[in-house]
Amino acid sequence: MACGILLITHPGVGASILGVAGSLLRTLPLKAEAFEVPLDAELDALLPQASAALRRVDGGDGVLVLTDLYGASPSNLARRLAQLGTPVRRVSALSLPMLLRVMNYPEQGLDQLPATAAAGTRNGAIIDDA
Repeated sequence: MACGILLITHPGVGASILGVAGSLLRTLPLKAEAFEVPLDAELDALLPQASAALRRVDGGDGVLVLTDLYGASPSNLARRLAQLGTPVRRVSALSLPMLLRVMNYPEQGLDQLPATAAAGTRNGAIIDDA
């Protein structure tokens, strides 16, 4: 069994990052999906669809939900999903380095992956003065 990865983002963000990660890695070692929240979305109306996406990626060990902006609608939807019963951990500030880092540690459990994800974004930010 393995953790699943669900990207809950604003339009155009999650699918793009997931697509690039898939191209770079060729095969994603963890089941992953992007769920994009329209800017004018009613979160209650989206909850059943988001819940279905969560169930699709759950490999039996829970789901790491990555959101693009803490406190925005995608993050708030992720918070609601975490209350439905499936083991969920959430991390915001989604970036390509974050997703690639998570995908490079598919053996980690749901308790370890959030720190790995955060390290991916933190270590992926480089100030290049050259």
